[in-house]
Amino acid sequence: MAGKKTKTATGDMAVEALSVKDAKAEHMRLALLIDKHDVAYHQNAAPTISDAAYDALKKRLLEVEARFPELVTLDSPSLKVGAKPSEKFAKVRHARPMLSLDNAFSEEDVADFLARVRRFLNLGADEILEITAEPKIDGLSASLRYENGALTVGATRGDGAEGENVTANLKTVAGIPHRLATDAPPDIFEVRGEVYFPKDRFVALNEKLIAAGKEPYANPRNTAAGSLRQLDASITASRELQFFGYAWGEVSALPATTQKGVVDALAGWGFATNERMRVLQSLEEIMAYYAETEALRADLPYDIDGVVYKVNRLDLQERLGFVSRSPRWAIAHKFPAEKAETELLGIDIQVGRTGVLTPVARLKPVTVGGVVVTNATLHNEDEIKRKDVRVGDTVRLQRAGDVIPQIIGVVEEKRPADAVPFVFPDRCPACDSHALREEGEVAVRCTGGLICPAQRSERIKHFVSRLAFDIEGLGAKHIDAFLADGLIATPSDIFHLEERYGDGEKAISKREGWGPQSAAKLFEAIAARRTIGLHRLIFALGIRHIGETTAKALARAYGTVEAWAAAMRAVAGKDETAVAELEAIDQIGGTVTEAIADFFGETHNTDEVDRLLALLAVEPAEQVATSSPVAGKTVVFTGTLEKMTRQEAKAKAESLGAKVAGSVSAKTDLVVAGPGAGSKLKDAQKHGVRVIDEDKWLEEIAGL
Repeated sequence: MAGKKTKTATGDMAVEALSVKDAKAEHMRLALLIDKHDVAYHQNAAPTISDAAYDALKKRLLEVEARFPELVTLDSPSLKVGAKPSEKFAKVRHARPMLSLDNAFSEEDVADFLARVRRFLNLGADEILEITAEPKIDGLSASLRYENGALTVGATRGDGAEGENVTANLKTVAGIPHRLATDAPPDIFEVRGEVYFPKDRFVALNEKLIAAGKEPYANPRNTAAGSLRQLDASITASRELQFFGYAWGEVSALPATTQKGVVDALAGWGFATNERMRVLQSLEEIMAYYAETEALRADLPYDIDGVVYKVNRLDLQERLGFVSRSPRWAIAHKFPAEKAETELLGIDIQVGRTGVLTPVARLKPVTVGGVVVTNATLHNEDEIKRKDVRVGDTVRLQRAGDVIPQIIGVVEEKRPADAVPFVFPDRCPACDSHALREEGEVAVRCTGGLICPAQRSERIKHFVSRLAFDIEGLGAKHIDAFLADGLIATPSDIFHLEERYGDGEKAISKREGWGPQSAAKLFEAIAARRTIGLHRLIFALGIRHIGETTAKALARAYGTVEAWAAAMRAVAGKDETAVAELEAIDQIGGTVTEAIADFFGETHNTDEVDRLLALLAVEPAEQVATSSPVAGKTVVFTGTLEKMTRQEAKAKAESLGAKVAGSVSAKTDLVVAGPGAGSKLKDAQKHGVRVIDEDKWLEEIAGL
């Protein structure tokens, strides 16, 4: 060691003199100190050391990592800014889905929510039901996975099941610790919350853009989303985003038994949490909090669009469970939409993927809630007549839920003398086919079907959309261009693109805006989707009344694509057994049955399904559970249940992998009959289905 400096000016051992063991200890000490000072500066706005002292800590950490690169870990403070992700963000499969919330827009809606919760749990009017309330942040949802206290993966919400890996970018966000501030961290804890753009930083950014002669951003929420998806994490860091933690995903253990208790624990671990969170016990308290929060809205340093209410006790949340894509134990109470007035310049008719003619108002641009609005939906022919909306009118406009612009009325005193009532077209503007309105419907539909260019385009766009086949690189403009040039005409043509247009004069790589690399990436994305989940295929076909939730219900009910396709053809052929089995699926009735029969009754549709099935590997539906005694079985509840509500029994059965049906058929596996069971019990006896009482049912699922 002769000739080597062993101590620095501050008394620390020189990096050159550190052993591997000493370096490891020093690296951990520096990382913890830097994380602590980050919390003090970014989260608490109360720095405890000077900038120079902080910079010295960072510099020493980098020197240690330069000499001992094996010490650089995913949670190292050195990766907080400037880490370069790969060209394309990797996908992250959420261990537990990131679900959305149902909305409430009035006091009555909130009262209904509380009543539903009490009814589901069979709570008496005198039993206390604690509800947490907190501002609904208008930002971007994110999930942060900590393993043994260290942040390992940060992801966007994506479609709720799968998001993007933006770990490096999230590490630059204030309010997100790289390591949990606890000596006893849980093995696994996924913290969820909202990334947002503070109002003052958003204003400052727009002022800078305007001064530079550039277009300002529309609103903080979208700017936050774009900032978080930068390929260069230093750009994200420059935007000074912030984070509020308020929920969780997969956990090995919870630090409390209530929603408020867990959020308090998150704050203790170093997360920024919202100080306006409250625990309330009555509708009156809830509405007072809502009014108070709405009054403070403009003065808060972040954008909010409502208040979120959650059942406080976690054991009650567990009992309540989920429905579709949202929890039964939470709801978002949205603020009234902001309003404005502007001139109606024209009414355009758009043709949707199912042939519906939708009127859209062309407006003189106006700012509503910080967003410039130029178009608004007029919904349908009846809506135009009811509001007597005429071209040239001054109209009152709002953004429903602060998102979808809509016209709520006309300022009649400003109506021009020459304004005339609007006449809804009886022919499709896209293909000139007859446009008809079926009895009992408000929608006017084009009869052109697949010959209608508007429908063909929209059907294929729906087919490749995020919740369907999700083919990256095949956007709306590309689809329109491929259709215009005859490269595709049906969804199945997408899977022939490479063999038909990989080479030669019409090669996609030779098209404007394309090249060998982008074409190759498109072909790779298409090839990756030759294997697809059954529910995604069902949803992608664009059958009327079949959204994502119904598609999943059908996939779970039939299991395989072969069973599903055969059953749907039988339904189209009016097979009574097939129709009965379809309508026995929970939440599926005559409307969906008729839509399926219409779709599979058309030869061009069944031919296209056959072409797709010849090209694809369709994965069987995922079951919620596979090891329970009722997994995969069809269960029917009938009569009066005395130890749990019907909703609770159904939710529990579905969580164990069972299919809950509303009627008994030969394919029913089990009937749980309480007192007062009627025709369903007789049907069970007729088909030889096993029948048990509620006590036996609880015995069989005990401990699950």
